[in-house]
Amino acid sequence: MIRPDPSASSQTVFNNPDGFAMAFSDAWQALEAQKLSREERLEQVMLQLASHPFLLQAPAQARELAAFRIRLLGY
Repeated sequence: MIRPDPSASSQTVFNNPDGFAMAFSDAWQALEAQKLSREERLEQVMLQLASHPFLLQAPAQARELAAFRIRLLGY
């Protein structure tokens, strides 16, 4: 049985909503220590993910997913 390398999974970029959601959560949590409003933090995360394939392909849907993720996880 081949086991995936867990360190590689965080570096893999998937062009789908789930892949974007994972990248969004990682980027959101990385900014946790900064004293930013929710809106400022959202804009910073979206800038960091600007080259993510799902954001490039479906920007409106990616922004909706980000807002949903914020509500879902209580960010």
